[in-house]
Amino acid sequence: MALTRKEVENIAYLARLEITEQEISAYVQNLSSIIDLVDQLEAAPTEGVDPMAHPLSMTQPLRLDEVTESNQRDRYQANASSTEAGLYLVPKVIE
Repeated sequence: MALTRKEVENIAYLARLEITEQEISAYVQNLSSIIDLVDQLEAAPTEGVDPMAHPLSMTQPLRLDEVTESNQRDRYQANASSTEAGLYLVPKVIE
């Protein structure tokens, strides 16, 4: 399927793209090539092929859920201008 010049101009208008007169013919050719490639991909036989999230059958190695750092909240909050019940207090910015 080949796009027309008018269709490319309409696409550019909808996408709010500024395309010069010299660029329109290149866009017509390139976009038409992309649509032809999509048409070829649609023609590929996919019956019986299971969809997959990743082409490799690998699992993500996970680390153990262990605490590796000590709680230093009091040390960090010593530098804060205002805290209460372990929380940082900040000025109200929204009415």
